[in-house]
Amino acid sequence: MITRLLLGLSLALSAPLAAETYPAIPEARDIAFPGTMTVAVDATDIDRRIFPVKQTIPVAGPGPKVLLFPEWLPGNHAPRGQIEKLSGLTIKVGGRVLEWRRDPIDVYAFHIAVPQGARSLDVEFQFLSATEADQGRVVVTDAMMNVQWQSVSLYPAGWKTSRIPVRASLTLPPGWRAATALRPVGASATSTISYGEVDYETLVDSPVFAGKHFRAEPLAPNVTLNIVADDAKYLAAKPQHLDAHKRLVDQAVKLFGTRPFDHYDFLLALTDELGGIGLEHHRSSENSVNREYFTEWDAGPGRKNLLPHELTHAWVGKHRRPAGQMVGDFRTPLVNDLLWVYEGQDQFWGYVLGARSGMFSKQETLDAFAAIAAGLDIRKGREWRSVLDTTRDPIITSRRPKGWASQQRSEDYYNEGMMIWLEADAIMRQKSGGAKGMDDFARRFFGSGKDGDYSAVPFTLDDVVRDMNAVVSHDWKSFLATRIEGTGQRGLVAGLNAGGYRLVFGDEPTPFLKDAEKRAAEVNLTYSLGMIVGKAGHLTQVIWDSPAFNAGLTVAAEIVAVNGIAYSEIVLRDAVAATKGGAAPIKLIVKSGSRVREVPIAWSGGHRYPRLEKIGVGEGSLDILLRAR
Repeated sequence: MITRLLLGLSLALSAPLAAETYPAIPEARDIAFPGTMTVAVDATDIDRRIFPVKQTIPVAGPGPKVLLFPEWLPGNHAPRGQIEKLSGLTIKVGGRVLEWRRDPIDVYAFHIAVPQGARSLDVEFQFLSATEADQGRVVVTDAMMNVQWQSVSLYPAGWKTSRIPVRASLTLPPGWRAATALRPVGASATSTISYGEVDYETLVDSPVFAGKHFRAEPLAPNVTLNIVADDAKYLAAKPQHLDAHKRLVDQAVKLFGTRPFDHYDFLLALTDELGGIGLEHHRSSENSVNREYFTEWDAGPGRKNLLPHELTHAWVGKHRRPAGQMVGDFRTPLVNDLLWVYEGQDQFWGYVLGARSGMFSKQETLDAFAAIAAGLDIRKGREWRSVLDTTRDPIITSRRPKGWASQQRSEDYYNEGMMIWLEADAIMRQKSGGAKGMDDFARRFFGSGKDGDYSAVPFTLDDVVRDMNAVVSHDWKSFLATRIEGTGQRGLVAGLNAGGYRLVFGDEPTPFLKDAEKRAAEVNLTYSLGMIVGKAGHLTQVIWDSPAFNAGLTVAAEIVAVNGIAYSEIVLRDAVAATKGGAAPIKLIVKSGSRVREVPIAWSGGHRYPRLEKIGVGEGSLDILLRAR
């Protein structure tokens, strides 16, 4: 076992560190950092997708020092820093190269010995961004890029990242324009943008979208929609499209009552080439949608729910932040226990604000709720894993594909959390005679800061329960404990029912489901045969304990024929429709690896798709919830 020993005073500072003498990595302290770091990123090599980086990092005296690459990333809820893409690391003092050693336990840490008289370190390296999707998310294309500062910078151990000042600059290809929550200082005749001084935590929270096809549209005072696209023609947003985004901001401010930012920048990529992303920051958000987002606005809901979700995070998760997410640096592990509030309530408000603003229609929102409730209801994994346990998923799986997602569960704190908050709203409405609801909780809990103040305020479960009781008195602690910590709960539709709707199934998919199938290029038979079929007949999902599962099918199997006819989407859909009221199974010819076999699936229910049906007449609490303010 390698043991950590403090370096003795007699250590020859110019000599390499021995394997047995790695010093302890200092903890982050809440003290001022002695100086200001600089980070200069050259983003002009779009052919090879390489970012050369130069940094200066002040040091306070000689001796052992540690530089860190960000590991635990806010919004990712997990240690997903791309350390494997750091290349060519060179550290110098006054032109003299220093030896560095990677820590044998914390591989994101680099040990160096700083010589006498040194005032700063000159650091150079390259970030080798992905050139194919199997290397990670693609962040550079011929037309746009996404620069995330945590991937192109190191920082010194021993200080809270909020106490380390930094000035950053970014050099873009000629003619490209950039957007970020950072603000440039001074004018430049070159393609280099210099940004004003911020602390390192704010820098990492302020990514950049840049591109050759760029459009910026004001949505509200100090709120901007910044758009980059694969081609200029996709920037053709019409006034009514922009009006929906303006209403989104207006409805959010009306809901929460304050603006927890001095300015806010939507970073929106219209692309089929840049890697997909939806990531929240306090004063901005990274959003990637289909490039026809504007040009085919009326073709279906598409990804128009993404921006409501990410904007809401400025309040939910950023301004009010779970106490376990308030850490001093990017080395300290995040505690995810309250993600069912952070992400679950954000999912809730994202859909509500989408409906109130018209980004999603009310019917599309109801259809989404139906699909979500039905999808959760058939997850057998709910019988053995609690919602609380799924908050560990960002660390357990890092969103890697799962062979049996319905049994394993996958970050269900998003959608099951949302269903719990729908139920909470219905209870509040019922107990207050319709006078109070989750709007009152949101304003009290998330809108408590001063306008323009983007500081983070921690919260605990007790804080949530206290403010829920301040709105409507109820045994909220038991309510939440049962739904978050329990297993086998069958109450997912309780909030829908209390809100005036029931979950039913019919032969035809809703427009919401049709749009989802079209965009994913799949045949979704989740609620009938229990499987989803992707391109060329490949199964992309098999539901645990469904007819497809019980017939022995697995993900990646390929359907070759259906009832003796060569596979096509139409043939499969017609075969499922023909089962209604019948007794004969659907006979599939399936190829798994080199094995070809016949698989009969017993099913007599025809097509089955979820939707919501109104209960009674007049407005229920769900209708009130989705109504614009």
